Amino acid sequence: MAKSSGSVTPSSRPTRERARFDWAGLRADLRGAVPDASLALVITVLIYWLLYVRAENGTSATVKLMPTMMNAGEYWMYWMCQAFGWSAMLWAYGTVIFGLMRSGPRPSWGWLPAARLEKWHRTTSLTTIGLMFMHAFFFFTDQIKANQAEWSLGRSVWAAFVDSFVPGGYATGTGRVAILIGLLAMYLAVPLGLAFYLRHRTGSRMWLALHRFVIVVYILSAWHTLLYSSQAWFDGPFRTMVWALQIPIAVLLLVRLMAPARPGERLRLRGERRRDAALPISARLLARIVVGATIVGLVAVIVTGVDGGRAPEAASLVPWPHKWVIWAGLGLFTAAVAAVVLRLRPRAAGSARPQGPAAPAEERATDTVDRV
Repeated sequence: MAKSSGSVTPSSRPTRERARFDWAGLRADLRGAVPDASLALVITVLIYWLLYVRAENGTSATVKLMPTMMNAGEYWMYWMCQAFGWSAMLWAYGTVIFGLMRSGPRPSWGWLPAARLEKWHRTTSLTTIGLMFMHAFFFFTDQIKANQAEWSLGRSVWAAFVDSFVPGGYATGTGRVAILIGLLAMYLAVPLGLAFYLRHRTGSRMWLALHRFVIVVYILSAWHTLLYSSQAWFDGPFRTMVWALQIPIAVLLLVRLMAPARPGERLRLRGERRRDAALPISARLLARIVVGATIVGLVAVIVTGVDGGRAPEAASLVPWPHKWVIWAGLGLFTAAVAAVVLRLRPRAAGSARPQGPAAPAEERATDTVDRV
């Protein structure tokens, strides 16, 4: 009699496939991200050099805010923190654009197929997470150095860790809100970004639904930058440019919402399938209205020049919103994510499924996207 132990039956293969994290895919994307990450490091060094030179010659907005920073060599870790922050923002900008182009109307250029956009989106996402961590790490090291003027090394390290990596730990000035927002962006980027490699376990529909929440990470990152970056602290052309650069993102998002690439995500006000979409029709309409209003608001900010910046001679503004507002927003966001997970979670074999048409073939094919 043939032994059956250790054999894999056809019915068990899908179970094993769904149970594992896609380590092979992650390793492939990490290898693919090496050129991308290398370029990011080169850009970071160039930004650091620019910030260093401007600090030394006194033209930096940071020096106007904090005159002691003119000695750039003494505060080199602070400038590395700034450099990694700006390169992280630049890479976050790029990965969002790739993602919106991939999931919206497809470009007609033959040299930019969907598979290539998909690969660029994944690799730049991994690079962005790494840059965000390095931004926080150099803030951590700079805080240790500043703390050692008053405390022992152990206490300095602990206080710096709380300020740099514990959401809500930073307790003074604008950083009470700005650093909280930045840390939430970093910590949300990790699970939402890596959810792709759990798609065999969660199912493609849940992964696609969760991935839509990644735009919140970008919004928090831009908010953190405008609220706390000493380079964009004051009113002026640079801060206005940062605001203006958000308009292409908002326009691409609106185009993606109006004409998504996946048929199952299109707004259907008529027909039998209008109730079978992953999100209710009302939510899709609301999303279009909100993004359209955001574009109008961004244009108004650029035209009026009222963008929340400070005048050099004016006192610092009271941080807003209060931290409890941020925590409440995080609670609502978490509830929305939990609702999506519960609604789209894979069902056990043999359990009843809701009646309705299957997901479109394009959605089902997402799991096997070409990795060229």
